[in-house]
Amino acid sequence: MNVYTVGQINAYIKNMFTQDYFLHSVIVSGEVSNLKFHSSGHIYFTLKDESGILSAVMFRSNAVKLRQQLSDGDKIEAYGSVNIYEKSGSYQMYVTSIKNAGEGAKKEELERLRQKLSEMGMFDPMYKKPLPKYSFRIGVVTSPTGSVIHDIRQVACRRNPGVDIVLHPAKVQGEGAAQSVINGIETLEMEGVDVIIIGRGGGSDEDLSAFNDEELAMTIFNCRIPVVSAVGHGDDESITDLVADVHAPTPSAAAELTVFLFEDFVRDVNMRVMTLERLMQKHIDSVREAVRHRELRIDALSPASKIKLQRTLYANKSEKLEDLMNRKLDAAKHKVLIYIEKYKALSPIEKIGHGFAAVTDIRGQRVTDIENVRPGDRLKLIMREGLIEATATKVEKRE
Repeated sequence: MNVYTVGQINAYIKNMFTQDYFLHSVIVSGEVSNLKFHSSGHIYFTLKDESGILSAVMFRSNAVKLRQQLSDGDKIEAYGSVNIYEKSGSYQMYVTSIKNAGEGAKKEELERLRQKLSEMGMFDPMYKKPLPKYSFRIGVVTSPTGSVIHDIRQVACRRNPGVDIVLHPAKVQGEGAAQSVINGIETLEMEGVDVIIIGRGGGSDEDLSAFNDEELAMTIFNCRIPVVSAVGHGDDESITDLVADVHAPTPSAAAELTVFLFEDFVRDVNMRVMTLERLMQKHIDSVREAVRHRELRIDALSPASKIKLQRTLYANKSEKLEDLMNRKLDAAKHKVLIYIEKYKALSPIEKIGHGFAAVTDIRGQRVTDIENVRPGDRLKLIMREGLIEATATKVEKRE
């Protein structure tokens, strides 16, 4: 019998593995354990199931292409080949790619959906609609028998009893839940509520799976009314939370965000009334001022105003003419007085005041020549103080 070295036996076994084409390309499903990330970039782990274990390695060139973080306990489907490592004499699987299996596959599918919707911009803050400051009708899509609607109504009653809570009953778990929520959103949108709350309590990933539906996400994104997502508790985050306009951690928190305080509303209304009164008074004053300016303009352009203006102009001219005439009359009077004084100096009356008299006949004709007087003629002697009638008794002509 021949004696062989360990290397020869390992080489022979390796050759057997190499010639087995079945092992050239296999898919092995199992749970990841003993996971080690080497500094070289290689990943070493073990695949196991109920029947056994299989050592595996993923070299760095393939490890860098992984889309998800590998962890112990993950259920995966490993793609690659099986061969022997001659140095240790142990066989192992050389993994080239990995795909999640079972729950892992669901997570992978969910991640792909998140990535797709994110690339469509459905999570972008620029498309988020702001909540109304005052919502008087709040639509709620949730189970009619759960604690969600009770919590929302309790908060609404405390903050503002006047707000109307409109419930649209919907399935929030199981088959048909996503479509039921979609119907609720569309119905409340048609009814014209101010905001819509989608509510559900906490639960497992399976319980919340309805809120990771693509059609539901599209309905929320296209809804004209702001949508608040209050699905699950704490760290639960669904696609509904990401696409909604506002994400509230709990249904009660959603009610706190959407139901305004009555006291704030009253204070705001009073402030707005004061502002409106101030603006109205300012507007009235502005209109009055404009009317006054137009009245002045109309008055300035009216015939009555023009007549009044002409009368004023004529009155001013009349005053000027009267003043001018008075000045001219005063000047004329002054000249007349001067002439009067001159004439007085030449007047016989003034001269006869010094013992002289003016002589006229009885008819008042002046006697300027003695030849016109005969003895016996009656004469009038006009003196400064009065009149003397006399009879000429002797007429004697002076040589």
